[in-house]
Amino acid sequence: MLGGLARRFVNLAHLAFGGSCYLCRGVADGVLCAQCDAELPRLEGALCPRCALPSPAGETCGQCLAQPPAYDATVAALAYEFPCDVLVQGLKFRGELALAPLLGGLLAARLPRDARADFILPVPLAAARLRVRGFNQSLEIARAVAAATGCRLAPLAAERGRDTPAQLDLPLAERARNVRGAFRCAAPFAGAEVALVDDVMTTGATLAELAATLKRAGAARVVNWVVARTAPHAHA
Repeated sequence: MLGGLARRFVNLAHLAFGGSCYLCRGVADGVLCAQCDAELPRLEGALCPRCALPSPAGETCGQCLAQPPAYDATVAALAYEFPCDVLVQGLKFRGELALAPLLGGLLAARLPRDARADFILPVPLAAARLRVRGFNQSLEIARAVAAATGCRLAPLAAERGRDTPAQLDLPLAERARNVRGAFRCAAPFAGAEVALVDDVMTTGATLAELAATLKRAGAARVVNWVVARTAPHAHA
């Protein structure tokens, strides 16, 4: 199944980018040439299993011990730095939808071999933003992750109950307050394990609020599967 899926992604890349690498414009069979793919800032080293930030020996970090977030674990594929940021912004702000299978594939490849979830839930966009943008980048990424893992995609199982200002436009200290009470569940989650898919995790405020909402609806475990994680210094 994955072989056929990979071929469809390659065909999509050729149609979208004319056989050239999205980053360097050199010859490429897919979205990226081999050299640019090798230069992606893949997350390595010891990371906190809960928030995916660096932590000695890969133990739960002090912040997560002191103030445990509502989510139970985080898996991130890349560091949010060049050239990962170019790919994420190309999808999110320029509508380069052919980048979604690439980003979803990178995320799926980062997941443990035994990673499973009853539901894959893309982080919902506010209705007004969805109308303007025309698509939800998290959903487009989640489609590829669901195809690669065989987990059930549930894009309508939760929604934003109210529009909120974009997190990107707010100081970091205000982001948790901005999304408080922003989500509601449109389906039961009793005893379910849910994987939240998003493009970038910064403070984790949005993911934490959505995880808390899911747990109030009965979810037993909520994990974050994200393409990119910002560096710790970006949170200061």
